[in-house]
Amino acid sequence: MAEHTELVHLEVADGVATISLDSEHNRNALSRQLVGELTAHLTTAGDDPQVRAVLLRSAGRVFCSGADLSEATSDGMVDGAKAIVALQRQIATLPKPVVVVLAGPVRAGGLGIVGAADIVLAAESVTFALTEVRLGLAAAVISLSLLERFSDRAAADLFLSGRTFDAAEAVTAGLVTRAVPDDGLADEVTRTLADLTLGYPQGLRETKALLNHDLVARIDALGDQVAEQSARLFGSDEAREAMTAFLQRKR
Repeated sequence: MAEHTELVHLEVADGVATISLDSEHNRNALSRQLVGELTAHLTTAGDDPQVRAVLLRSAGRVFCSGADLSEATSDGMVDGAKAIVALQRQIATLPKPVVVVLAGPVRAGGLGIVGAADIVLAAESVTFALTEVRLGLAAAVISLSLLERFSDRAAADLFLSGRTFDAAEAVTAGLVTRAVPDDGLADEVTRTLADLTLGYPQGLRETKALLNHDLVARIDALGDQVAEQSARLFGSDEAREAMTAFLQRKR
């Protein structure tokens, strides 16, 4: 039997829990294993009294390519969608601030992680796209966090067009906190984490709860509904045809 390979890693040092996505074979697609391990590491970091902040990053070039389409055509899509709902809620309600650092592309479902985070730092070269409409789908589950971040006009443009947009536009739209030159990203991360680790745990926890009240309320109100919608769309003939064509083009 093949040895189980961990897809998400956790390291704790100097008050920061660094969680690294490391599923290079599918560009950190949101497989059941990756989401499960990410959830477990977030729980560990949230419970660790030594941790003041969480840094979420990719070990490779791509941050996240979205849903794992190789799993999307199988049964259990409702469970998978509910797991992404729960992941966004966990990030939003974690008692420690979550910083996402982006050094490479983010697509589709991966934007839900970005939307749920408290602070997002991106290299200027990073690109984003909500490609769901081009596969006969809708960005249903991740709309929970993204519609709390985007302006209405930005959301309509980016959700409906499926076009690629850059880090500067992501800042303007409300998705990214700061975009910095690629060679300055590491220094910006260091500065941001240094500021966060000066906060007292109670101050960070209570402030984050204030900031994310509306986001959490939206997740709780609509989570089951959008999970059902997502599963219905993934199981539709139109989406299956589009996903099969997409996977064949990739091969």
